[in-house]
Amino acid sequence: MKEMKKIAVVGAGSWGTALAMVLADNEHEVQLWARRSEQVVEINEKHSNSKYLPGITLPKNIIAFNDLNLALKNVDTIVLVVPTKAIREMVQEMIHVLTSPVTIIHASKGIEPGTHKRVSEMIEEEFQHSDLLQDVVVLSGPSHAEEVSLRQPTTVTVSSKRHEASERAQDLFINNHFRVYTNSDLVGVEIGGALKNSIALVCGLTNGLGLGDNTKAAIMTRGLAEIARMGIKLGANPLTFAGLSGLGDLIVTCTSIHSRNYRAGKMIGEGKSLDQVLESMGMVVEGIRTTKAAHELALKWQVDMPIISSLYAVLFEGLSPKEATKQLMGRGKKHEVEQLSLDFFHMNDPEMK
Repeated sequence: MKEMKKIAVVGAGSWGTALAMVLADNEHEVQLWARRSEQVVEINEKHSNSKYLPGITLPKNIIAFNDLNLALKNVDTIVLVVPTKAIREMVQEMIHVLTSPVTIIHASKGIEPGTHKRVSEMIEEEFQHSDLLQDVVVLSGPSHAEEVSLRQPTTVTVSSKRHEASERAQDLFINNHFRVYTNSDLVGVEIGGALKNSIALVCGLTNGLGLGDNTKAAIMTRGLAEIARMGIKLGANPLTFAGLSGLGDLIVTCTSIHSRNYRAGKMIGEGKSLDQVLESMGMVVEGIRTTKAAHELALKWQVDMPIISSLYAVLFEGLSPKEATKQLMGRGKKHEVEQLSLDFFHMNDPEMK
């Protein structure tokens, strides 16, 4: 029999609310933090979050707060679901009100430009001068919030430096419509979840140009090779990228109208500027910021990532989407699996590390 717990979810957007629903379905008492007071009132009085999950009725054991001190009271587990650019600030706010150690399960997907740190590394760095952090766990995989809130079958993976922490997170979330696997490859799970957003931008962009399924399949397949190439360079297990947080998340993000990265890319392909896209979306498009970080990482580690490099040029250097497509298709001849095999060999050869 499962232990029922009091759990804080920090971030009441679509994904944070959907994860709160999964926990509530498992009969946990969920304390959901939202920054806007009007959102808190709606969740508590109407049991809805209409801006982010229209038409969905929330379980009554989700109680919302905009006072972080109350939201984190008497909890030893925090599910952190905010945009990657807000991670550090949010963690600093939490440290100021925490009175005992906690495990943080984050469900954010991105890499920080400049530092090139993954989300778990950012969290650990902010906690480095305190004794309030027990474990950091990442939850990732092919999971649109809209479908999770409808209790449609979904599978994700959780990963941490300690397997025990992953198993505890697995126990908190797993149920008949939300299946959770564990994975020991924390680096690979976070890299796959972050970089797939950039590839989804490109898939949307090609759709906006009027290109079809052949192009999308090419971008997804070669994009996955780039993700794996970078992941291997950073120490990830290549098999992770054939799993839920790699191929699985790539498929769902590159092919669905629910994907804000795909929608943003489509608008860019149709001729809208980046500023126009961001204004019309009204929500964070993680792939844009991650593309900058991934491009920096590719240069730093001399990893060949032509799709990411072309997307960076479109987003930040004024290259037209049509010209970017022409440049990608005009690259020199390559062998499909030779480079990835070489990267894998280097990763497993102690003399090459």
